[in-house]
Amino acid sequence: MNNTLEPLCDLAPEMGMQPEEILTGLTKTPKILPPKYLYDSRGSRLFDRICDLPEYYPTRSEVEILNEHAFEMAASIGNDAVLIEYGSGSSLKTDILLKNLTEVAAYVAIDIAREHLLTSVESLSERFPDLRIFPVCADYMRLDTLPIEGDLPGGKRVVFFPGSTLGNLHPQDAASLLRRMRRLYGPDGYLILGVDLRKDKRVLENAYNDSQNVTAQFNLNLLRRLNRELGADFRLEAFRHLAFFNAEKSRIEMHLESLCKQSVTLVGKQVWFEKGETLHTENSYKYGLEEIRSLLRATGFDPVASWTDSRGLFSLHFGRSSY
Repeated sequence: MNNTLEPLCDLAPEMGMQPEEILTGLTKTPKILPPKYLYDSRGSRLFDRICDLPEYYPTRSEVEILNEHAFEMAASIGNDAVLIEYGSGSSLKTDILLKNLTEVAAYVAIDIAREHLLTSVESLSERFPDLRIFPVCADYMRLDTLPIEGDLPGGKRVVFFPGSTLGNLHPQDAASLLRRMRRLYGPDGYLILGVDLRKDKRVLENAYNDSQNVTAQFNLNLLRRLNRELGADFRLEAFRHLAFFNAEKSRIEMHLESLCKQSVTLVGKQVWFEKGETLHTENSYKYGLEEIRSLLRATGFDPVASWTDSRGLFSLHFGRSSY
């Protein structure tokens, strides 16, 4: 097969900040904004740096699991699979799977960040010159159909959803996404899912409060983006990054805490912050292994196998459509 990087399928996901949504979130009690706004181009680069930090274990742990068990996954899947990755990012972990899968029919990379997506698939096509690669720029949370389905070769569909992205979703939203995946890719579909595990509070909180303050820069970059795109006047030095484990809800919460009583203006509106008041920017839910298996069963997948890294920090789950 010739080197084939297919044209971009651009579903034109809305990447800009939505003023009404922003104002609604900032006038709630407590204040909250969707985590999608953390990922502008600078935010995406900072997140790539976070993945390499010594305190941030998920990426290294997942790579360890893939290196150890990707051959088993590939053996269960067999030949002629179409690998479909949700939130493909830099496609770092995709390399490991592709090297183990035999006679891959195609790879579909789905990501909301257009420039990052194109850079990644171009690099991947150089490393796998015989692989048909279909880049799709889309918000996978709203993906109810795959427009390129008619262009894809036949064969089983394998959804690859690595990282701890499922944990960024409220459990009900996580279940809804898995059900949509199941409906979209049919009764012969497979799922390879990365999930962060519940563990010692110190390990969790260190991962989101790194010694180099990269996560703090990532979080505060949200305010920089609000200033740039909506003409806001946030003073970054008047806020601090705050991340902690909420044991009752089994999640890491990321916030920006106001260091003083202050007002901020954006799109002609004034928003007040009390000293110590926070803006909630992201959650990362942590699960137990049996919780994930139950979630897979409830959303239409048979949990075939689960693996953890050598320290038991992270997990990968392999499921098959159950009907």
